[in-house]
Amino acid sequence: MSVLHSSSAGLERAHGVRGGSIPARSRIEKGASGVGEAAGGRRGCRGRPDERARMFSSTTEFHRWFEQVCEVQACEVTRVPLDRLDGWVTEEGTGNLVHRSGRFFSVQGLDVTRSGRAVDAWRQPILVQPEQGVLGILVKEFGGVPHCLLQAKMEPGNAVPVQLSPTVQATRSNYTGVHGGRPVPYLDHFLAPGRGRVLSDALQSEQAAWFLAKRNRNMIVLTDEDVPVLEEFCWLSFDQIAELLQTDDLINMDTRTVLSGAVGLRPPGGPSRPAPDPDSFHGALAASWEPQGRRLHDTTTLLRHLALAKERCTLTRRPVPLAQTTRWSMRDGVIAHDEGRHFTVLGVRVEESRREVPGWSQPMFMPNSQGVAAFLAKRVDGVLHLLVQARVETGALARVELAPTVQCQPADYAPGARDGGGPAPRLEFLDEVLSARPDRIRFDTVQSEEGGRFYHARIRYALVETDEDFPLRVPPQFAWMTVRQLIGFVRHGSHLNVEARTLLALLGFLPADRADPAAARTGRPAGTAPVHA
Repeated sequence: MSVLHSSSAGLERAHGVRGGSIPARSRIEKGASGVGEAAGGRRGCRGRPDERARMFSSTTEFHRWFEQVCEVQACEVTRVPLDRLDGWVTEEGTGNLVHRSGRFFSVQGLDVTRSGRAVDAWRQPILVQPEQGVLGILVKEFGGVPHCLLQAKMEPGNAVPVQLSPTVQATRSNYTGVHGGRPVPYLDHFLAPGRGRVLSDALQSEQAAWFLAKRNRNMIVLTDEDVPVLEEFCWLSFDQIAELLQTDDLINMDTRTVLSGAVGLRPPGGPSRPAPDPDSFHGALAASWEPQGRRLHDTTTLLRHLALAKERCTLTRRPVPLAQTTRWSMRDGVIAHDEGRHFTVLGVRVEESRREVPGWSQPMFMPNSQGVAAFLAKRVDGVLHLLVQARVETGALARVELAPTVQCQPADYAPGARDGGGPAPRLEFLDEVLSARPDRIRFDTVQSEEGGRFYHARIRYALVETDEDFPLRVPPQFAWMTVRQLIGFVRHGSHLNVEARTLLALLGFLPADRADPAAARTGRPAGTAPVHA
């Protein structure tokens, strides 16, 4: 019998350096052999990989396999001046960076006015990629236990290059063969009708600070077919994924956003766990997950909250030539803010033998400091509630989406930081996150963002439980929501932004032993970077 949980309504239904090549730990020559039998690669009949070949009895066994995969992925990423990027040209008359094929994506300028933020108007470079991609995770039950098929995949922008990606992670250009590369494996499970039961399917936004109206189709498909496991792919159970999510820079952003659609399928702590103490944090989390649990606001009120925020949004944006983005300049082969703030547009050359195309060049966006995205949480009548904001998103198609309590680059709001000649305004609730006592931090991890477009972009993701006297009354753009209400919202596109979806995945897959504050403080693997801004 399936252990996938469903409600009565269905599924509610080695860090890198900024310049030069990838560091030595990850810049690896391809081995003489693949990751075959030494890594659990047993073969089935007719020489095809056995679908149980890469399943693991523990995450320790997974890490041994993962190390071997990393050792056979040959990759080198080198910084290249933008004006020397092979295949890319500066468009005459606009200064836009475009690919000579006219496909893939471009870097243009964006003019923003009436933003409703403390800084009301600005111009910036923006990534324009009109096509939609597919991010899909294939799920199959083995012995009644659901497993996800994930891939160990290199992305040129990742601080740790090889991370776990979804079963399918492909743009339309990739899977229609614009680049002339190899076919995308397993794609038919997501695009061909009748190949499985769709558990989750929504068009979701990408990072709206850097993408203009970019969306990807996020899918989870349950199959009962025999699935040959190709090299660099493996099956992981939900519980194993929950454990691996506690490691910095291991499960990539695309996997995390798809996993947010699976939070409703897995009770907090896992299906085999005993009922938690209702007075504990995990008990409050379990109550927040329950479909019929108590909540401060009903869903209709929350939908109205989001609709009113969209109605009141005055944001106006229009594309402008990249050459007309005031306060940004091309110098030393990159495009940078005149005050060294926000982010930099740079170029890279990638050599990687195991991708659809073995080598290419491209522009990338590199943030100038580490970001933070955090929920404040409060127990209301024993039920955990998360403080969510209706946030104006510069590049989002809907202009306003639900976001974490705090989402920013703290360096832009530090004492002494300036914006356009004046002091930078202090962000609401930022101090509560940055100065939180260790015993109030329920999880705290640093994760890489989309490594296909962003270079060494990392965000500290955290959940901070407030003291009992923290007020329920909050500014009008904020609202308290339960985990179950977020599960309902993530089923639909343009409701939760990508940072909120990562936090939902991290919270929904939080192992029971990590809900204890002491475990949150001590559970970080040795050698990872500190996470406090």
